Amino acid sequence: MNQRLRSNDLSTTSDSSSGILDEKVLYLVSQSINWDPHILCLMACVCRKVSAVAKRVLWRELCISRAPRMVEGMAPANGRLNGGWDSLAKILFYCCGGKPSPNFQVEQVLKGHFASASRFSKTSGQSFLIKKCQTDVLYICDPCEHGTGNINAAGGIDGNDDDLGVFRGVFKGFVKSKTRECLIKRQIQFEHHVRCPYCKSRVWSMTLAKLVPTKSALRKLGSVDASRLEYFVCVHGHLHGTCWLTRLSSDDDDDEDDDDENDEPVGSSSTGKTSSSGEEVFETLICL
Repeated sequence: MNQRLRSNDLSTTSDSSSGILDEKVLYLVSQSINWDPHILCLMACVCRKVSAVAKRVLWRELCISRAPRMVEGMAPANGRLNGGWDSLAKILFYCCGGKPSPNFQVEQVLKGHFASASRFSKTSGQSFLIKKCQTDVLYICDPCEHGTGNINAAGGIDGNDDDLGVFRGVFKGFVKSKTRECLIKRQIQFEHHVRCPYCKSRVWSMTLAKLVPTKSALRKLGSVDASRLEYFVCVHGHLHGTCWLTRLSSDDDDDEDDDDENDEPVGSSSTGKTSSSGEEVFETLICL
């Protein structure tokens, strides 16, 4: 009788780990579709077992495949990422949209969406760190532009003349970072009505903490007014924020294009290059 029960248990275990629930099968299927984040999201919703495999394996492999050098620079030796690989994958591909916050007002809530292309840079991340925290490593994404006016009959936009910029990023080793140390020393309280859109954790307002290097951050984002900028950092080091972007004239566009000539174009993988000052410039372009 006991032998019969054991054989039934083994067959049940074998059946439950076969086919689509087999980790290796899921890995090979995901690899064959080039780790498409849309498909992985659907797969993770099939059942708890597939979701568990996705959290343990698939999201990590997606991040490694699409942003290898960024992952190499961030991942600890044990392979466990603070906040989880699923959160990092969401940061790489998903713009969280914008909504009002205590220090930043918008007339309408903008829904989150998959970003067709995102460029992350740890060199740009330095523009969001005060001098005391310059030893921290922050990967920051160029702002995703959202028009906030209504399109009129002539095809123009009524309402706000500026676009809403939504940006996101992630710290390397946030637990040991100077930024976190400053937040704790200054006894900054968590925001009551804001949660991290990538891991649902509690967040600090960098604006209230006075940890925003206003001039460099505004310049990097293309904004001009400190009251038009707000960003948060969660306990896992995920950053998200909003700002009002000043619309450029045609002359400004030409000047920006001239500046961009100094930037080497990057593909779907990361590249490291050196600036005129000898500093290593790190950028990675991530496409869907």
